[in-house]
Amino acid sequence: MFWLCGALQLQGQTLSEGFSAQPVPDSIWHFMQGRSYQPNPQIQRTDLRYLKVRHYDYDGQVHQGELICNKRIASKLLAIFKALYEARYPIERITLPDNYDADDERQMRANNTSCFCYRAVEGSKKLSYHARGLAIDINPLYNPCVRRQKNGKTLVQPATGKAYVDRTKPFRYKITPNDLCYKLFIQHGFTWGGAWRSLKDYQHFEYSAASSRTTP
Repeated sequence: MFWLCGALQLQGQTLSEGFSAQPVPDSIWHFMQGRSYQPNPQIQRTDLRYLKVRHYDYDGQVHQGELICNKRIASKLLAIFKALYEARYPIERITLPDNYDADDERQMRANNTSCFCYRAVEGSKKLSYHARGLAIDINPLYNPCVRRQKNGKTLVQPATGKAYVDRTKPFRYKITPNDLCYKLFIQHGFTWGGAWRSLKDYQHFEYSAASSRTTP
């Protein structure tokens, strides 16, 4: 069962309802320990915010979502998700990665949209922007991370996202430079992993002072 009300139906409420940002509550902070949060010198509880956002899924059902992000982007994410909700942009699931024991592959396979998770970039010791709460992955199953390896093989994350590597095909939840999700994140100062050169991370948006990057 998802923590709190990750799939609560909310038909009939006003746009202002279901959207909020606050310091991380004690119950949520306790739930994060040993999962998405590990003791570290880079980011503390006071750097983070707990957001509630409403969203539609592909079938038009309304859900209450929740996520943790850096306080620097809390207002930006609220504005983006309000605009996505108003436009009925489909997002299948938005719940804490702790519901999957912060296992990135598991939550990507579940098509879970999430932001903060203290972890390194896959295959390195470098901290991910997710570890600072400055990156968010949207509908990750349908927008996989695709790495072309030196041995000629292609690594796809999640592994179940291989059917969605070919971006010329039509399918649900696909992020492209022509859709509202991309446009809103770019307007709010994020960069998109789908535009990187060294790999393609179609699910990934991050907020940085840098104007362009080639790795997550």
